[in-house]
Amino acid sequence: MANHVCPWWLGYLLACPLRRYLQDPGKILGPYVREGMTVLEPGPGMGFFTLELARLVGPSGRVIAVDIQPKMISGLKRRLARAGLLDRVDVRLGRSDSMGIADLAGTVHFILAAAVVHELPAAAQFFADAAKAAKPGATMLFFEPAGHVNEDKLQEELSAAAAAGFVVADRPAIRRSHAAVLRKV
Repeated sequence: MANHVCPWWLGYLLACPLRRYLQDPGKILGPYVREGMTVLEPGPGMGFFTLELARLVGPSGRVIAVDIQPKMISGLKRRLARAGLLDRVDVRLGRSDSMGIADLAGTVHFILAAAVVHELPAAAQFFADAAKAAKPGATMLFFEPAGHVNEDKLQEELSAAAAAGFVVADRPAIRRSHAAVLRKV
């Protein structure tokens, strides 16, 4: 089990519209996500980024959102339903040791790993599972909160990503975060 998993009740704060002033989902995701894509979002919480992902992939796309906390999943589904986006998102309850995404092998165009890898028991397993789900050339936007993850820990996570077949393509600036754009080779 992870050392620390964000408590479910914090999901309400993380999904707060005021957060857009620090991290605007449209600006962050817009360069990477297009209509018709299949997107994987592990650890969506209550959907701060998920709603924007669903808008960006459009009616012909699909977002697979996997969380290990049933209360986060419930909150996410409520928010998606209110926004009229529930039909675009496959919301799944994962486990701490598996996202349960074997059925996605080679189909995912984009992965959003936003402030989640540091909460997992094994970064190497996460990146290996993500690589199996990703199409060749798929993109992952990976970022971790600067307040929780130092540069050494980030480098460990990037090494695990490299071992799984991802290369760093860019290091974008995301406020209060360490970030990297990874491509599957």
